[in-house]
Amino acid sequence: MYRTFLKTKLHRVTITAADPDYEGSVTIDRELCRAAGLLEYEQVDVLDINNGARFTTYVIYGAAGEIQVNGAAARLVAPGDLAIIIAYCRLPEDQIAGHQPRVVLLGPGNKINSSQLHSLHQP
Repeated sequence: MYRTFLKTKLHRVTITAADPDYEGSVTIDRELCRAAGLLEYEQVDVLDINNGARFTTYVIYGAAGEIQVNGAAARLVAPGDLAIIIAYCRLPEDQIAGHQPRVVLLGPGNKINSSQLHSLHQP
């Protein structure tokens, strides 16, 4: 059996742009992707803190500080909104105990405040 767990989270990113005419995806600062362990074209969920919108898309690498939502999902956010970007992983039972999700906390200008690995707490 496999279970789905948080792999990584970029917490409190600031949306810098929204382009409904682009074919789709979320453009994320390449260094933020590196810090979070996100690969280009990897599936992510975007959660808009300001309005509660949630959607699934994929990553495209971008310029420093950039978090741009593209395509139809651009209508679900506004520049300046705070958001959370999450990726999940599926793990077999024998890998769950050692899993450590990464949480990257961001501040103004999409600068990294901290990056931490978290341990799972057993029930």
